Amino acid sequence: MNVTIVGGGNIGTQFAVHCAEKGHFVIVYTSDPAVFHNHLRIVDNCGNTTHEGVIEYATNDPEKAFCNADIVFVTYPPMVIAPVAELIYQYAPETAYIGLIPGNGGGECAFRKCIERGNIIFGLERVPGVARLVSKGESVRSYNYRDELHVSSIPAAYIDKCCQTIEEIFEMPCRAIPNYLNLTLTPSNPILHTTRLYTLFKDYCPGKKYSYIPLFYEEWDNDSSELLIACDNEVQAICRALSEFDLTYVKSLKDHYESQTVEAMTKKISSIPSFRGIKTPTREENGNYIPDLHSRFFVADFSYGLVCIKQIADFAKVSTPNIDHVLDWYRTIALEKAQFRFEDYGITDRDSLDDFYLRK
Repeated sequence: MNVTIVGGGNIGTQFAVHCAEKGHFVIVYTSDPAVFHNHLRIVDNCGNTTHEGVIEYATNDPEKAFCNADIVFVTYPPMVIAPVAELIYQYAPETAYIGLIPGNGGGECAFRKCIERGNIIFGLERVPGVARLVSKGESVRSYNYRDELHVSSIPAAYIDKCCQTIEEIFEMPCRAIPNYLNLTLTPSNPILHTTRLYTLFKDYCPGKKYSYIPLFYEEWDNDSSELLIACDNEVQAICRALSEFDLTYVKSLKDHYESQTVEAMTKKISSIPSFRGIKTPTREENGNYIPDLHSRFFVADFSYGLVCIKQIADFAKVSTPNIDHVLDWYRTIALEKAQFRFEDYGITDRDSLDDFYLRK
């Protein structure tokens, strides 16, 4: 296949290697093509090569990137997907399959015009495994690959082919999810990141500085777990209210982390090996710290991930006081005011939500 990877970061490089290793014709669409080598590698924690492949080239020319694509993997965060969706609509053929990695944050809505002309949109519930760049344009460290990937598509009728494609590339089983709204409501980063950031910085205001900031996961505390569970419960209430959808794959974080109590959740999250050493997004100022409000943890997970969930709750007429509280706090400190709005894509109520996500 002709495969275009949008984004040359952690996940984009990981996907490029796996696709090229399987013999596909791979192009990387990136703002910085000059740094890319043709030979890309995935390495383990010891630096040993575990996967490698040769891409055709990297480019920042959208016509070259998309004009012959059979499949496009979009690894951009949701707040910058809309412009690239327009480029894909302009240059990619209407037969191209377009995959969002991962598939939450409302990014699927940006491809409405593509869907209406015949493109198939699909998304992964979560990324295949942890990926951290070692050398941009050359190598990425990938580990903790999942036992199974969950995939959904719009329209839903094409999910089997999407699953087969992902299975072939990553050599891991894929489960077909009955409708894409399962991905949109997945309480992963939109709940996990936002509740932790609120707990850490709820007293923040411009000018305030911190002498010490805990590690994001390893020093996770009970206050963070309590709020996480409360918001996670609200997501489950939304799923129960949307009875026209099969949302059984919106897995509660209590089940995902096998932790039903506050204390168990704290113990679990703080001990996950792949979470070790991950710092809280901050900026240093004269030996002190302030939250990095430009970080994806803030901009993507509040204004797109959590806002998207909140708007679905409104369509379903479900009360979400904890999610509301977290969002209200973020809006008082946010530097970037843009946020996801379903109405920008013609989705203004429950009926139009159903029309979009229940396409067969």
